[in-house]
Amino acid sequence: MTITRRTVLAGLGAIPAIGLLPRAAFAAFPDHPVHLIVPFAAGGNADIVGRLVGDVMGKALKQTVVVENRGGAGGGVGAQAVAKADPDGYTLLVASNGPMTINPLMHKNLGYDPEKDLAAVALSSYVPHALILSNKITAKTIPEFIEQSKKTPMTIATSGIGSASHMTLERFKAATGAHITHVPYRGGGAMMPDLISGTVNGAMTEFSTALQLHKGGKAHIAGIAATKRSKLAPDIPTFIEGGVKNFTAQSYIGIVAPAKTPPAIIAQLQKAIAAGLQPGSPAVTRLEGLGAEIATPEQMTSAGFAAFIKADFANMKEAAKLAGIEPK
Repeated sequence: MTITRRTVLAGLGAIPAIGLLPRAAFAAFPDHPVHLIVPFAAGGNADIVGRLVGDVMGKALKQTVVVENRGGAGGGVGAQAVAKADPDGYTLLVASNGPMTINPLMHKNLGYDPEKDLAAVALSSYVPHALILSNKITAKTIPEFIEQSKKTPMTIATSGIGSASHMTLERFKAATGAHITHVPYRGGGAMMPDLISGTVNGAMTEFSTALQLHKGGKAHIAGIAATKRSKLAPDIPTFIEGGVKNFTAQSYIGIVAPAKTPPAIIAQLQKAIAAGLQPGSPAVTRLEGLGAEIATPEQMTSAGFAAFIKADFANMKEAAKLAGIEPK
């Protein structure tokens, strides 16, 4: 081949353009640590599950996954940080009801739009909600509780106004006609001493939290808001079995990325999560031991998780209306 002056100039002219090419053109994703933002304090359900998912992702991606806790504003601080991050797959959010489907109903100026600014990657697991009663309450089942509440109104605690469990309680009241006074606390842990002592008649909370008290004989679970009984406590019936038609509710955990993250990267992240959450895997065994239910194969896809979030938002919107909650 004859190298002409025109060929040389053309080659030199192309050099600056190389620097403008995206990083993906030179390195396969991921080529440096992935940051997983937990929008709550350490030690809670989102933190525990997020770290388990981060671990399986790291092994599948053969890259370090750094878990960071950025609490505040009901998960809004961490969610906003991820929504505004570069859409390159290196900054992800451990997503749950609060920042995804409740905060939009509570705040006018949220700082991010879950639907427009965040893209679903995969749902990992969810913990059904449960109605747990003080041992001073004689009702043992959902029908007995509803009947007793209509004779003597009940005080039922949740982890706070606008919390996922509060929304479940409002839906439960509307579906059953139970006479209930909501008692909001600042977090799930704060209400447990009052439940045990009988200061409040019961609590709507995560099954994983309620199960410890139930097995310890400190309180008793009347029912769980799941489609089927838990393997950890097959003696406890579901709300549906108790006559509350099609009633399910849960606190979920999944992974989302900034909107406009390339589909190929979303797919790679999704496959990493699905690979680590196969039936019988150590992560699944640990999650099930905590009272969680593993997402179905469909829910563990981007499209499936997006549909799950959409359905949950519809439930939360209904509950917010029942509770008289309006964005402020």
